[in-house]
Amino acid sequence: MMSQPNRLSLLHAASAISDGQLTPETLLASCLDRIAERDGDVGAWMHINTDSAKARAGNPVTGPLSGLPIGIKDLIDTVDMPTGYGSSIYEGHQPAQDATCVATIRNAGGIVLGKTVSTEFAYFQPGKTANPNDLGRTPGGSSSGSAAAVADYHVPAALGTQTAGSIIRPASYCGVVGYKPSYGFLPLTGIRPLAPSMDHLGVMTRTVKDAGFLASILGRRPELDIHKDSDNFVPTIGFCQTPQWDAAEASTQSLIEDAAIRLGKAGAKVSSFALPDIFETLANAHGIAMDYEVSFTGLYDVSNHPDQVSAKFRERFDAGMKVLTSDYDKALDQAKQSRTALSDAMVDCDILICPSAPGEAPVGLNATGDPVFNRIWTFSGVPCINIPGLSGPNNMPVGLQVIGRFGDDARMLKAADWISRHL
Repeated sequence: MMSQPNRLSLLHAASAISDGQLTPETLLASCLDRIAERDGDVGAWMHINTDSAKARAGNPVTGPLSGLPIGIKDLIDTVDMPTGYGSSIYEGHQPAQDATCVATIRNAGGIVLGKTVSTEFAYFQPGKTANPNDLGRTPGGSSSGSAAAVADYHVPAALGTQTAGSIIRPASYCGVVGYKPSYGFLPLTGIRPLAPSMDHLGVMTRTVKDAGFLASILGRRPELDIHKDSDNFVPTIGFCQTPQWDAAEASTQSLIEDAAIRLGKAGAKVSSFALPDIFETLANAHGIAMDYEVSFTGLYDVSNHPDQVSAKFRERFDAGMKVLTSDYDKALDQAKQSRTALSDAMVDCDILICPSAPGEAPVGLNATGDPVFNRIWTFSGVPCINIPGLSGPNNMPVGLQVIGRFGDDARMLKAADWISRHL
């Protein structure tokens, strides 16, 4: 009998089920046992649909995700479970239909196990989740529960979203793979919007190949499924400190610099990469545009339920109400130009590397950390992925972020997979 199947990667679990070495019922039972053991402390879940999951495992639907339990961020609509968007305003809210990504998982045979904790409306007010590596530290946000659930072996994969750093940062803090595809690659229908021009759907998994596999199904993009490709691809890497380099802790700077040296010794061509000048102020432009759009997506809630909106959300909403339309349009234009400028500048690089976050997960559960190393990539819409494997001074995870050209996700995933095997 397979020991601790809840610790298998998504692809390994799929293979074991396909080969008859593992049943969906056994895998689900192992995941539920782990949740029962740990989630009282970790707090990764808002809702578990145990009965439905067991029924699905007992009569699995044929497909590439057959029998595989997956967590769904509580920003994403589910027809059979409440979706609260991280807010008391929507406690008990029952959507009329599944989000497209959820329907796709079900149609592919996956088991939608439950809803993972999101920060309030996927912004900065934390939920109940703690970092499974150290319960006194933040798991990051806004995809807090999804990162923690995968890191703590509750499920082999979970869905997240990113508008600033909500996939990459919690993946870094918790020590899992977090993949944010190119903007528009995965469908957003049925996901509560925060800032629609920069909202992304993405995935949390244990391996790069798992991430590509799941994303390929969600977006019907077979080129993202790299697990059958040759491992002979060796990337050309640009070491990009970014304009935010000084925001990284000294230990993180050393870890990333050492990683670049190791990757070079492993066979990759690694060189310093300077971003085009347009990136110097792109993080600030992202903040302007994000606040502006939040002043629209949050209008009903602030207007009708002001006492149930956090001070952190209200602060950003109020800031957005003061943004001039001309400044917003200018910020969007800068984002569009940055995407083209980056593609042109990366002519000699397959991918870039930089920190995923300033350092280890901060102590305390009242904040989710700083998305300083994520804003420019999210706003330009380019693909990025967190690679776990580094450790900070307190033996907590520190992630390496890999960035690709817009639309060049398959190459980025292949490069990231190579890096994960040589980091």
